[in-house]
Amino acid sequence: MIDRKRMLDEFYELVQITCSTRAERQAGDIVKKKLTDLHMEVSEDDTGSKIGGNCGNILAFMPGNTAGAPRLLFTAHLDCVEPCSGIQPVLKDGVITSAGDTILGADDKSGVVAILEALRTVQAQNLPHGDIQAVFTVAEEGGLNGSKNINPALLRADFGYALDSSGSPGEIINMAPGQNKLEITVNGKKAHAGVAPEEGINAIVLAGKALAAVKDGRIDPETTANIGVIRGGSATNIVPDKVEIQAEARSRNPEKLAAQTEHMRTVFEETVKAAGGSAEVKVSKEYDAYVLPETAPVVTLASQAAASIGLKPVIKATGGGSDANYFNSYGIPTVVLGTGMSKVHTTDEFIKEEDLYNSGEFTLAIIKTAGQIKK
Repeated sequence: MIDRKRMLDEFYELVQITCSTRAERQAGDIVKKKLTDLHMEVSEDDTGSKIGGNCGNILAFMPGNTAGAPRLLFTAHLDCVEPCSGIQPVLKDGVITSAGDTILGADDKSGVVAILEALRTVQAQNLPHGDIQAVFTVAEEGGLNGSKNINPALLRADFGYALDSSGSPGEIINMAPGQNKLEITVNGKKAHAGVAPEEGINAIVLAGKALAAVKDGRIDPETTANIGVIRGGSATNIVPDKVEIQAEARSRNPEKLAAQTEHMRTVFEETVKAAGGSAEVKVSKEYDAYVLPETAPVVTLASQAAASIGLKPVIKATGGGSDANYFNSYGIPTVVLGTGMSKVHTTDEFIKEEDLYNSGEFTLAIIKTAGQIKK
C-alpha cells in the first residue's frame, strides 16, 4: 500500500509551486531531485529551448527486476493553467480545494504524485516489476507541446498510462479524437462608413454569412467542431476589410475529421467569394486520434489492476486530447487514467482526498499486475 500522508504532503508541496506553461523550471528541478533520490536514471530533453520555455520534459527510467514483464510508461504533465501562483490547498470534509482565488493544480499534480508514490512503494517493498519509464511533460496546456516535441527514440515501453483526466480512479480512456486547427482570414474592402459605404465590402458581414452556413457543435457521436475566436474591425465609421477567425474540428474517425475540416474550408471560401470578398483558410494538424480496443493489453492490464484493489474499471471514450495522443502516434499504445480531478481550469477545482490516494494505489496496482505477467 502507498503512504497516504507522504502522498498528501507531496501533493501540497507541488501545487504550491508556481508552474505556468513554459515556466516549469522550479517544479521540474524538484521532480528531478525526487527521481534521483530513487536512484533512477534521470534526464531532461531539449523541449524547453524548442518552445521558448525554461524547462524540458523530465524522463526517468527504472530497470526491471523480473524477466519477461512488460515495459511500462507512466506520464503526467508539470504545467498548470492560470491563475496558478500562490495556491493554498485546503482540506475540508475529505475534499481538497484551493483557498478560492486560484486553481488547485490537481490538473495535473494528482498524476505527478501518483506516479512518484507508486515508484517509491515499488522500491521500498522490492516488488517484482518490468522496466518502468516515467515521463513528466511540460507545456501540455494549450497545445500538448511537451509531448509534441519529445524525441520518440527516448521512449522505452511496450505501452503506457497518462494520468490526466477527470473521472474517478478506475476510469480508462481508450479512445480520443484527433484535432485540426483552422486559421481563417476573411477579406473585404475598407471604406468610410458614412461617406462612401457602397465602396466597401464589410468583412464582418461576409464572415457572418459563412458562420451561419457552417456546421459546428456536435456533428456526430465521434465528431465536433467549434468557432473559438473572432477578431475584426477598428471603428464604427470604417467598413472593416479583414476578420480573423480561429476554429477547430475534432473526430475519432480520421475520414470524418478530414470531411468536417474540408466542409469548413469550403463554406468559408465559397460563401465569402459569392458575397464579393475572399477567404484564406490555413489548416494545421494538432494531433492524431487514437482508438484502442478493449482487448488491447494496455486496457486489459489496467482493468485487472483496478479490479484487484476494488476499483470499478470503466472503459470510455473522450472528446479531448492529451499527451496520450502523441505517445500513441509514436507507437506506444497509451490510455488515459482518471485521477478524480474535477472542475479543472477554474478556481472551483477540487479533488477528493480518497481519489488522490486511489490514483496512487491504481498506479501501483498496474505495476504489480504487470510484474506477474510473462511474455
